[in-house]
Amino acid sequence: MSTYKLTYFNVTGLGEPIRYLLSQSGIKFEDVRVEFDDWPKLKSNMPMGQMPVLELDGKLYHQSKAISRFIAKKGNLYGSNELEAMEIDATVDSIDDLRQALSTYYWEKDPALKEKLKGIAFEKLPFYLDKFEAQVKKNGGYFVNGKLSWADILWTAYCDYLSFVLAGDPNKDHPELKKLVEKVRALPNIKAYIEKRPKTQL
Repeated sequence: MSTYKLTYFNVTGLGEPIRYLLSQSGIKFEDVRVEFDDWPKLKSNMPMGQMPVLELDGKLYHQSKAISRFIAKKGNLYGSNELEAMEIDATVDSIDDLRQALSTYYWEKDPALKEKLKGIAFEKLPFYLDKFEAQVKKNGGYFVNGKLSWADILWTAYCDYLSFVLAGDPNKDHPELKKLVEKVRALPNIKAYIEKRPKTQL
């Protein structure tokens, strides 16, 4: 039987969707959480000097979306044909565009640039949320074709991080997204993971 080890910081961020996907797919994995102070001495061991990294049977794999797609296929969360898969990929990329815009603004140190990036991010935020809300409503409570996919899991897993960045629930004014997140968090395997995961700041 294959052994899975996921290495990422002790936060939600890019690692959390992979943890959700592994849990939902019923794949047992070692959840290695690196403290920020320990990262410099581990960095050179990582394929591209970044995390998350999935170790599968002793071999290291990197890039969070590549890892997520691999697990999504194993867990039947990647649609039932190529067109569904393309819709899922497009949704995932849109979700990631929003996360990236908010992250870039939030972590920027230069005050003038931060203010500019904040303007860009907060202009995107309602546009993307409204689009996502309409998509979920049109697709029977899920992002694609009325059934659970890794796009739904990605959005739900990112919500902890986005709540930290926004200092509030990103779904609060979008009932369809709120219901989707509640539904995904209530899935038995994901619920069990959430209950046992370490409490983190973000």
